[in-house]
Amino acid sequence: MTGVFDQIKLLFEQQLYTNVVSLANLVLSVSDHNPDILTVPAKFQTYVYYGDSLFYLGQYRKAEAMYQKALQFKKPLLKSKGTAKPQDNQKELMPDIDIKYQIHVCHVNLKQNHQAIEELRSIPGKLRNAKINMALAKLYQQGGMERSAITSYKEVLRECPLALEAAEGLLSLGVKGIEVNALVLEGASSFGNMDWLNSWIKAHFHLHNREYGQAISTFRQLDERSSLRDNLNLLVAMGESYYYSGDHKNALIVLQRARALDPHMQRGLDILAALLAKERKHKELEKLISPSITVSEYGPETWITMAYFLYATKKNSKAAYFAQKACFLSPRNVEALILKGAILLDLKKFQDAVVHFREAMQVSPHRYEPHRGLVDCYIAMHRLREALNIASNACKQLGQNPRALTLYASVLMKDPLTVCKAKSILEKALAQDEMYLPAVYLLAEMYEQEMALESAVTLLEKQVELQPTCKLHQMLGDLLARVHEEDKALDHYCTALNLDPNNRRALEGMHRIDHSSSKLDTSYFLTVGEEEGGDTTYERIADSENEGEADESETEAVWSDMDLELNSQ
Repeated sequence: MTGVFDQIKLLFEQQLYTNVVSLANLVLSVSDHNPDILTVPAKFQTYVYYGDSLFYLGQYRKAEAMYQKALQFKKPLLKSKGTAKPQDNQKELMPDIDIKYQIHVCHVNLKQNHQAIEELRSIPGKLRNAKINMALAKLYQQGGMERSAITSYKEVLRECPLALEAAEGLLSLGVKGIEVNALVLEGASSFGNMDWLNSWIKAHFHLHNREYGQAISTFRQLDERSSLRDNLNLLVAMGESYYYSGDHKNALIVLQRARALDPHMQRGLDILAALLAKERKHKELEKLISPSITVSEYGPETWITMAYFLYATKKNSKAAYFAQKACFLSPRNVEALILKGAILLDLKKFQDAVVHFREAMQVSPHRYEPHRGLVDCYIAMHRLREALNIASNACKQLGQNPRALTLYASVLMKDPLTVCKAKSILEKALAQDEMYLPAVYLLAEMYEQEMALESAVTLLEKQVELQPTCKLHQMLGDLLARVHEEDKALDHYCTALNLDPNNRRALEGMHRIDHSSSKLDTSYFLTVGEEEGGDTTYERIADSENEGEADESETEAVWSDMDLELNSQ
């Protein structure tokens, strides 16, 4: 009856997995009552084919159970010494480590990472190959077991020196670039000209060591002066470096370059979505989701991108649901945690938002967004002391850079007793980077509160020369109107509206000036008419208020295919 096993093997090789499941189920039942139907190695291999077929069909729980049966069946065979040729029964048997690796993958797919680790740990250290060590390293890192992760990544590089994901894993865990470089280049010395590899490791070391300026510089050199020009992974890493440093403008440019190279890219997609949402580029944000992708193919980045689109279009409840989908797929995903925290903050669920921002901070304490999110939450709850502690801690965690200093100053401004300190901190931030706009906006606002209007105007006039933005022109228009320079104010309001036709504050400022001008004109003509004894009626040459009115209509993006059959999930 060897022919039955040959048919099972044929079905498996032809990837007819549902047929393998049907036939193997019957044959294994028959073999329990009639051992002659399958030889011992054939029966063992039938268990494996059955488990593999269930695995490829996505039935991970059943596959794990079948793999366990295969291991249980194999145990007595290895212990038996009474057979004439024990090696003949054993030489065809699949190694335990391969079956245990498959069991681990089943656990990972079932979100049972602890069981997955235990399964791989049961493999003796001497038998662990690069595949086993790589799987262990990633699970250790996800679980926060950094020392064990470092050990496993190093074992991978000793066997496979060009396992670049393992090298990047070590760098992300704080291993020195020199040590990683030695592990990689020692094994790659015979591979010819690999100068670019040394720079690649150096750039990633700077990135993970949060030396973003040096990382960007090295990545740019690789992009401009080496054969890695327009390499997708390099562009995404450079975009991440810009984003983490707070340079959102360049981050957007670089990540858009990356996506133009690969419309189906995953890594970096979530950050690109965050940037487009911040810039209110809703149509471009909507286009990030390819309609050809099925729901089953969605990774965390795709769910995050969809959530950002819904968040940007004020559909917060549905956005929160999509963000949660990303959190479920990847519980330690910082972008998902930050986004969900921001959505919950908008929904005024402050305590829930705090939980998410704190979790994001635990995973990535060097990221600015969780600190900012927590500050916003505590301010919204009128808990200024906690907000001040978080902002102060941000300066320690992130360094006294313009972003952290401005965040700290924004909290100090809330208390009249600490306003002076806030002013000096903002001036310190601008001394480091005179073009950091959030600090400019806050300092101008502070000058205005102190009635130092000339200082505010001087500050903003300097900035509009350096980097004209809609908000700068609108703020400058407001200040000039207050010091009765209406003509200049109108010019700035017009510039602001050219940059953003929907800027409500610029429209309101322009209408205020038009309205006050109309009153002055009316008063003048009435006075002249009374003095000359003439008719006091006159025609208005133009109704500038009506001309200046903008028709405000919100364009709601239609995302017809994005209901995604969620009710059926």
